[in-house]
Amino acid sequence: MAAGRLASAVALLLFAAAASCNRAKTRTIGVVPKATSHLFWVNVEKGVRQAALDRKVELIWNGAASETDYARQVQIVEAMIARRVDGIAVAPTEANILVSVLDRAAAAGIPVVVFDSGVAGENYASFVATNNYEGGALGARALGRAMNGAGEVGLMAHQPGSNSTMERERGFEETLAKEFPKIEIVARQFSMSDRAKALAAAENMLAARPKLGGMFASAEPGSVGALKAIQNRGLAGKVKLVTFDSSEPLVAGCAEKAVAAMVLQDPFRIGYQSVETLVNKLDGASVPKRIDLAPKVDVCP
Repeated sequence: MAAGRLASAVALLLFAAAASCNRAKTRTIGVVPKATSHLFWVNVEKGVRQAALDRKVELIWNGAASETDYARQVQIVEAMIARRVDGIAVAPTEANILVSVLDRAAAAGIPVVVFDSGVAGENYASFVATNNYEGGALGARALGRAMNGAGEVGLMAHQPGSNSTMERERGFEETLAKEFPKIEIVARQFSMSDRAKALAAAENMLAARPKLGGMFASAEPGSVGALKAIQNRGLAGKVKLVTFDSSEPLVAGCAEKAVAAMVLQDPFRIGYQSVETLVNKLDGASVPKRIDLAPKVDVCP
């Protein structure tokens, strides 16, 4: 009888040890977007959560409310390092400000995947993003065709230091100069990731340049602000607008022919691929230093 009780006790101890071991194997990863409020980041989060579910990791999703709150993003990443998460995926709001923080993550043995927007340093396992330069080039070609290859255009840039949108803007400017030499960029403004500021900036461009025949916006807030300014002035269809990303106002503007074309990326896939790449790294797999995801253009009917 005593032997039976002893065997049962041993079995219970073994079960408890196995359960504890299984719990210890559950990894925790932190994912830090540029912000949490815009529709783009909402869709990135959906991809992140699906990948975390598929790969069976615990997820901490935390980001600043605004893409211009650089200090808050630094605080969030530093807190994740202090918590000793197993891995971090981050979309830098600015190319330089996180470099020293990612160096600290590397020193702590925490692998990092950078996504959506690049960072100036090299202490990360992989960079997952839309090919933003190509997205800007696609925007230039769409606008060039809509304007029949000639005229004045305005550029609604996103914000200084945002690597992803700077690449889009560079792709737009260089492609326009190379392939459409009769189109001139005569005005540039920043939206600062704010629709209201973009509206005011676009109004300024349209007022200062009455011959403006087209506009390219490199991100969703600037796109919506530019669209609203064009509509307010009764210039829908006259000033050809090419936008980046998608949201309800832009889809409606496309249907109403106030938008000439939309350059689109896949935020769900960006989020999913970032987590999957991070978990692959944690599993000991070799991951590419850079993973480019192709954008596409939807020409409005």
